[in-house]
Amino acid sequence: MLKCFVGTVGIGGGDPVRLMAVMNASPESFFSHSFVPREKLRDTAFRFLDDGAEIIDLGARSTAPDAPPLSAAEEKERLCASLKELAGIGLPVSVDTMFPDVLDAALRYDIDAINDIHGLANPDYARIAGDAGLPVFLMASTAVPGDAVGVTATHAACETVIDRAHRAGITDIILDPAIGHWIPERTMEDDWDLCRAFSSFQAHGCPLLAAVSRKSFIGDLLDTPPEGRLAGTMAVTYDLLLQGASVVRTHDVRETADLIRIFEHLRESRQNIT
Repeated sequence: MLKCFVGTVGIGGGDPVRLMAVMNASPESFFSHSFVPREKLRDTAFRFLDDGAEIIDLGARSTAPDAPPLSAAEEKERLCASLKELAGIGLPVSVDTMFPDVLDAALRYDIDAINDIHGLANPDYARIAGDAGLPVFLMASTAVPGDAVGVTATHAACETVIDRAHRAGITDIILDPAIGHWIPERTMEDDWDLCRAFSSFQAHGCPLLAAVSRKSFIGDLLDTPPEGRLAGTMAVTYDLLLQGASVVRTHDVRETADLIRIFEHLRESRQNIT
């Protein structure tokens, strides 16, 4: 597996599992508790750091499929204002956007990685990302975010986004198998199938991102809204760690840090026994 660096944080290649904290500057987020008002961004970042975060993933637009529309201009204003607030916080920052103009504006600030749920489907975005020389979190998407249905189609989408990245000159890739109800054609069981097959995505040679925090397939099984999905999220996350996830993207930093600490302790113990 290739090893990437987000700032000074090594990902993959035998390094410990890393924790990426979700920071939403978007009040439209499906999990309302994750919204951070601008005046609280800096304090929240320091709290995330104390709680165990190693990377912040900053977004200014909800990526949930049923989110209300937002103009690129408004997303850009929110994102740039947030990046200004987060300057010098001591944590690497990844920017979560799929629009070229927004990414171009964000690159005027000190960011460390790019998160594209569109999988570089936009050629202008791919060019800007390639020129930036930063590591990129890439979701398995062919034409629209998360549009592959089923494990086989998701593997094909992974190959597509990796090829796009290489053609854009991007070599530092963290792969997101796109678990979630991204398109209407996906069912809850499609997401559970991706979870069951998560280890198979290691075949693509990139570190894997576990991004299941409070998602709807967990809520559908447990019949609970986002606020009641913490325990389910922890259970799924632990299984994905056993299957080789290198990074966990989460709304719940302290709880996930504890989970990762226990996972790493047990993994080290097993290695010592063998």
